[in-house]
Amino acid sequence: MPNYFALIPAAGYGARMDHQLPKQYLPLAGKPMIYHAIHTLCRSTAISRVFVVLSTEDPEWRKYDWSQFNDKLTVLYHGGATRAESVCNGLAAASTICPDCLISDEDWILVHDAARPLFTQNQLRQLIDEIGDDPVGGLLAVPVADTLKRGDRDARVAQTESRENLWQAQTPQMFRYRMLLNALSGNTHANVTDDASAIEALGLHPKLVHNRDFNFKVTYPQDLELAELIMQKRNHQ
Repeated sequence: MPNYFALIPAAGYGARMDHQLPKQYLPLAGKPMIYHAIHTLCRSTAISRVFVVLSTEDPEWRKYDWSQFNDKLTVLYHGGATRAESVCNGLAAASTICPDCLISDEDWILVHDAARPLFTQNQLRQLIDEIGDDPVGGLLAVPVADTLKRGDRDARVAQTESRENLWQAQTPQMFRYRMLLNALSGNTHANVTDDASAIEALGLHPKLVHNRDFNFKVTYPQDLELAELIMQKRNHQ
């Protein structure tokens, strides 16, 4: 039976948040935002180990107490210039820095954004259950509901795009260790904005797993405010 490992790339800065603190460390419900993703993944009995990939010059991580996750959490200071590079570096480093993990080529890697703090145990189970033994893997996603406009250089509508069969990709994105590492090796430039894109470049077709609960990415300040409200509501249910 394959094992399941999680990897959180967290070497970025998040300039659109207009804040000096790297986005993954912004406070949310009394904790740094990345804490919530780590907590959900470490709590799962399905996940063998959680890897966090940080910048080599990360000044913030050691300011917090992560000891409650010591039995499952491994930090990799191998962040790259792009998200894809950070994931690729993390995958390559994981098996050498954590030899006891015994990651095999057919083990599953679940790559999750540090800036998706609303991810839940139910979503994790849904992803694992629906991917099952799929030969490619897949990702959480939601069908696009809004009307899509393509803009021109003057910020005017050039045309309306069809939203038929369009999905908004989320994370985790779940692929076999060797397949994902091979897909990302030599393909880590900035336009590879998620792991599925690298898999697609191999001519493969990841499975879309329809997520029906909150799992949006915190990108702008108003997203952080909304995430805080949702967490408060969950905590009082």
